[in-house]
Amino acid sequence: MSKVSNLQKESLIMLKETSRTFFIPISFLEPTLKKTVGSAYLCMRAIDEIEDHPELDDQAKIKLLSTIQTMLETNFDEDAYLELVTPYQAFLPPVTMRLADWIHVCPEEIRGKVIESTAIMAGGMSKWVEKNWVIQTKEDLDEYTYYVAGLVGTMLSDIWHWHDGTVTDPDHAIAFGRGLQAVNMLRNYDEDFERGVTFVPEGWTREDMFNYAKNNLAKADLYVKPIKNKRILMFCKVPLALAHSTLKALKSGKEKMSRVEVEGIVEQLKQEERLS
Repeated sequence: MSKVSNLQKESLIMLKETSRTFFIPISFLEPTLKKTVGSAYLCMRAIDEIEDHPELDDQAKIKLLSTIQTMLETNFDEDAYLELVTPYQAFLPPVTMRLADWIHVCPEEIRGKVIESTAIMAGGMSKWVEKNWVIQTKEDLDEYTYYVAGLVGTMLSDIWHWHDGTVTDPDHAIAFGRGLQAVNMLRNYDEDFERGVTFVPEGWTREDMFNYAKNNLAKADLYVKPIKNKRILMFCKVPLALAHSTLKALKSGKEKMSRVEVEGIVEQLKQEERLS
């Protein structure tokens, strides 16, 4: 088996280990897209693990994220990257240590776009670590959620267009990522509050955050409308349906949906796609 085939296999294993939720929609994609979206997700997850790390101090996060941004914007060098992250290997998970592998798995024709989006994300996250994640206005919230999630939407749109010419609205693409992120923020609302972190703008109530999530999910529903490729459509519809249902569950006081409910939603979507 070639090195690339091995890496592809390992990337899917890593994908399953880092995000079981994301693994569900990706399983609907055909092999080339599965490989591409999988590697793109792992690149961004590698960065995300640095920003989110509970034990790394902020200065280390800023140094790592801003240096990775520069590396991705110039000629990414695996040896230089390993030199940068090795002093932190006791903290950083394998998905971050192996960023070079995930870049390598990505098809060459779309790799530049994935690298570009990951670089912008790293720079944005570095900026928000420096600001100590202090979100004062809706504009701040929009900017932060763009860097951590909206960029995922735009990157996916680049991938769909490269794959089969699918064209989606750029604003709806950002709202797709932003809406899913807003639901996650609401789900972790109490937990974040307990550790002294809040992503809620000054003067906003929990109800305002629900409306923010709802408005973005409404645009995300429009994002999927022009998609004709049934596999891509299923990939997008699964997290979207789960986000809508999670929002409903949170509204009624439940913490999250059960595994059975998640499986039920996925099964229902499968049936609908068969019927359409």
